[in-house]
This record gives sequence, C-alpha cells and structure tokens, in this order.
Amino acid sequence: MELCTVRPGQTYEPTVIALGNFDGVHLGHQKLLKFGLDQAKKLNVGLSVLLFNPHPLKIIHPERKLHLLTGTKERLRIFEELGINKVYFLTFTPELANTSPRDFVREVLLKLGVLHVVVGFNYSFGYKGQGTPNDLEVFGKEYGFGVTIVQAQKLEDKVISSTEIRKYLINGEIDLAKKMMGRSPTLSGIVVHGDGRGRKLGFPTANLKVEDDLLIPKNGVYAVSSVIDGKKYGGMMNIGVRPTFLADSEKTIEIYFFGWQDNLYGRELTVSLEARLRPERKFGSQEEIIAQLKKDQEQALQILKNTQIFLPS
Repeated sequence: MELCTVRPGQTYEPTVIALGNFDGVHLGHQKLLKFGLDQAKKLNVGLSVLLFNPHPLKIIHPERKLHLLTGTKERLRIFEELGINKVYFLTFTPELANTSPRDFVREVLLKLGVLHVVVGFNYSFGYKGQGTPNDLEVFGKEYGFGVTIVQAQKLEDKVISSTEIRKYLINGEIDLAKKMMGRSPTLSGIVVHGDGRGRKLGFPTANLKVEDDLLIPKNGVYAVSSVIDGKKYGGMMNIGVRPTFLADSEKTIEIYFFGWQDNLYGRELTVSLEARLRPERKFGSQEEIIAQLKKDQEQALQILKNTQIFLPS
C-alpha cells in the first residue's frame, strides 16, 4: 500500500476514492471499503482513501478532545489488510476548512484523478460541512465521475458507528465494541518507565503512554494481547489511578504480559483489548493485591486459551 501526501500541481493516476475519517475502521467502514474495492475492480484501477492531516476538528475546534478509536498507524495497518492500494494525506488548513463543496470537488477530487467516489450516507464536506452525499452525486454528473452512497449498516437493530463504539468503551462493554468493530478494540502508545511497583508484586508491567487523542476505555482490569517481535502475547492490563497506593493519581495504563521476560522501554505497542475482567478497586494490603492479581491472571488465561496467542505452559 502506497502512502502519498497530496501536493498542489501534482498529477495523479485515475482512481476510485473512499471518503471519510474511518475512525475505528468498523464493520460499517469495512462495508463501504468493500463497495469501493468492487468498483475499482470494475474500472480496473486502484482504491484510494483520502484522509485529512491533522484531523479537521484540530483546526475547527482545537479545544475539543478527539477520543479516537484508532491511531493513524493502526488504521493504515487495517487498510492494507483490507486491500486498499493507496492512502492520500491532505493537509487540513483553515483555508481548506473554508473551501466550498464545489471547490473541494474541483480542487481536490478532480485533481486526484477521481473516477468514482464511495461515501457513507452521513458524509459531509466543504465549508461548515455544507456538502452532502447527494451534492456529490450532482457534482459527479457535472464533472464525470460516479458516486456510491453506502447506507447505514446495522447490527442487532443498532446503527454501526464510531460514536456508538465510543459509548461502549467508555462503559467498559468490550464485547459490544468488538461486535461493531469486527475485531478487538486497541490502544497504541510507547512503553515508558513507571515506579516499578508491579515488579515488586511479582507482576512486572509495561507502562503505556498512549497516543494523544485516543479514547481510553473505562477504568478496570482487562485481558489483552499484543504482537511483540512477531509473536502474539497474552496478558492483563490495568487502566486507572491505583487507589491502593496513591490518592488523586494520574491515570496509568499498565500491562503484564504472560511469558515475556525482557524490558519493553521505548517500544511502540498496539494492545488489543479482549475482555474486561473487573473494575479497579482499592485493596487493604499487598497480600490482598497479589491474591487478586493471581485470580485475574487465571481468568485472563482462561479467556485467551482458545486464541492464537503465545501463553506460558
């Protein structure tokens, strides 16, 4: 898969373009991309995804938190897995935010060599999001490109959406999030130094500093997995403030990987959340914590045993 920054004046080869933010690349997004791949095959061209960088809300509403489901690297990994040929990155500026829907089509889509556009039913574009999918159909007839509008996809009578998935994760409902995403939700970040308390308890943890703007699920203990050096390891993760040890502490994300011996400092990790085991709680003693951690490990191993994950014998 090719990554390409859109540059003024550059000529691009004909393509089918999928438009959207694709946060989470959930089952609804995957359906849209499947329509795009089918159309690209009919036209004998590749399917491209157009992404804005930075996220438009960073420019339009810089005071807002984004609470993204997936970081850019994780989205790109999924795009490649799905068979996307190219991802275009278009720098989002205040000038672009003020571009009319028609000018967006003329100055961006046409110059990218668009033959066909695939969008979701609620896609908006141009100044203040004034452009609609129906407007794209009108422009398509005028400028000579096709348009496919993909209607809402449902799961158990609920519309699949990034907003709905965020609600599930904020409530710790991992199974419901997994169903809508078609895979486990993830957290990505860099392993940083902690206070070493986990090691003293016999459960050495990797402290994850997550990417800015990622949504952090509800506090608690989770069964997780992550690919490290090409091998998928299982483990358990705590999200929270460690109330037993510290009052009013900053939220931390700590992961204990089963069977991993070396340190992970400075490494990038993407951690998949497989299940939520329990809420975070305050303990009366160190012995009580260790006893609970052993129970957590047993429960996590039980959950992970039927997956293709490296587990200690």
